Amino acid sequence: MAARKSARRVSLIHMIGPGILLAATGVGAGDLATGSFVGGLLGTAVLWAVVVGAFFKFVVTEGLARWQLATGETLIEGAVSRLGRVVVWCFLPYLLLWSFFVGAALMSATGVTLHAMLPIFDDAARGKVVFGIAASLVGLALVWFGGYRLFERVMGICIAVMFVTVVLTAGLLWPGTGTVLEGLFIPRIPDAGGQGFPWTLALIGGIGGTLTVLCYGYWLREDGRTDKDDLRGCRIDLAIGYAMTAIFGIAMVIVGSSISIEGSGAQLLVTLSSRLEEVMGPAGKWLFLIGTLGAVFSSLLGVWQCVPYLFADCWNLLWERRREAYTVDTRSVPCRAYLVTIATVPMIGLFWGFRDVQMVYAVIGALLFPALALALLVFNGRPQWVGANFTNRPLTVATLLVVLVFFALIGFYG
Repeated sequence: MAARKSARRVSLIHMIGPGILLAATGVGAGDLATGSFVGGLLGTAVLWAVVVGAFFKFVVTEGLARWQLATGETLIEGAVSRLGRVVVWCFLPYLLLWSFFVGAALMSATGVTLHAMLPIFDDAARGKVVFGIAASLVGLALVWFGGYRLFERVMGICIAVMFVTVVLTAGLLWPGTGTVLEGLFIPRIPDAGGQGFPWTLALIGGIGGTLTVLCYGYWLREDGRTDKDDLRGCRIDLAIGYAMTAIFGIAMVIVGSSISIEGSGAQLLVTLSSRLEEVMGPAGKWLFLIGTLGAVFSSLLGVWQCVPYLFADCWNLLWERRREAYTVDTRSVPCRAYLVTIATVPMIGLFWGFRDVQMVYAVIGALLFPALALALLVFNGRPQWVGANFTNRPLTVATLLVVLVFFALIGFYG
């Protein structure tokens, strides 16, 4: 009996792993800053938007998992096998741009947060640069020497710290159950001087990451999920991950709605921690800063770990003969070269304004989702490719069409 219970616990932990990794990687400084700023501007009236954004990302990522389990190919591999290598040549410039701006944004956010916790430099800009570089190199070392299992353990610690501290902060600032339920279940958008609509779009689009959803397929392979029977587990896994993402986003909106703040980007988070100190005392400040560090460093570590997979896969698709059941070799030259590149080259962005870097990154990220939605509508809509049981259902088709239009709209506003 005890052995059976133990096996069940291990199975459950195994089942929910990659989805939570994806959620933690997708929640970064942009989500923290956007959630708190929108909360301060529009209040809890737009809590529903967080849930909608998480649901959109769930539908897209579930479609990616369904394609991969049905065909044994990642979406990129499937696109190349059916449309040719031109897909990779079109995707690589986007990947390079995304990597630079997201890398710079994550280093900057981590550097600002660490400087707020350890203000050993008189110049805040210098503190951001030094701490940002140090955080990037620590992430590089963990991924280079630790492998996937160490990555899982470190991410687990960051996720626990991030989730518990930020949600606890929101609980201490709780505006009332009735107010929260109204914001969740009665959709409305305050005008806020004409800023309500675009910021609500930003809140929906910013929840849960962008390009990192493509990395879920590689983590599935690392976890040994390659069979069609694994789809139910993947859906549970993703549901838990995106539920955590939604709860985290809701907590940030509540925190922002409860504290009057001004600022932008990562500096807004430091300003917010100072205001929390005024309202809740030093414990409130440190509680939030620790949670912020968990969020931004887990996002940095996740990107450093998974994006080189994408590049190495693209490299293999271009220059090497594809083998059956191919798995990316994380010690290969392309993978490790890209890891070093993403951990070093974006350091240039530490000398730029965080707001500018984050703005470009947000627009670039928004451009990917219309393409993903369109690809999933076509690829998962053909029974001869995925099988009759894995094709899109009517609700999925409708949601993907909404995602296609919605993220095209975000790209237009950006």
